[in-house]
Amino acid sequence: MTTKSINRATEFIQMDDVEAMPLMRSELPARFENFQPSRESALDNDMMAEHGFPGSDAERFRSVGRIGGFMREFVSVVPSFGTDGVDFMLATVAHLFDTPQSVHGWMHDVFLKDFETNVGVALGQNQRLIGSERLEPDGFFDEAVALKALHEDNDRLISVTIVDFRVGRVLGVAFVGTLGDHTRLDEATELAVALEQRIVSVALA
Repeated sequence: MTTKSINRATEFIQMDDVEAMPLMRSELPARFENFQPSRESALDNDMMAEHGFPGSDAERFRSVGRIGGFMREFVSVVPSFGTDGVDFMLATVAHLFDTPQSVHGWMHDVFLKDFETNVGVALGQNQRLIGSERLEPDGFFDEAVALKALHEDNDRLISVTIVDFRVGRVLGVAFVGTLGDHTRLDEATELAVALEQRIVSVALA
């Protein structure tokens, strides 16, 4: 398939379709077999602003073409929380935009930029973003970007490795949360590739 054909396939996607895109437990890669569903939720622009960086504004998100999204989150059931290097949560998210160009803009002007400009900022509930490192994901049909965000949470370090990728008007996001200062690009990429396949499947249905 070409980029043009993918763009055409997502041209008439609706929010009902987006809700079907994030991975179910049965669709997770085998390495995540010990993860169980934690929560799922629609993500409108108001909610994104409420749970985003300080100063986030729903109107800003609307103005850059974001329509809405849906996420599914999973947590590890292995009783090793508190052990450095343990992957304790993961999630996949699908966001719908007005155009593929808006997806590109979000990836660079919102996702990457907001993490980098908020390093050192207190995020509430004794949390602080203390580092943001760009990573180089590969293996995707179209454009993809990634980063590792390092948080201080009640005097503990938590790393979140995040991969964003474009499928036409849809932005796919996959992330893995790890205790301590660790990068999980391979794991997050494997999760994101599974999500990409799911998004394409829904778009072509």
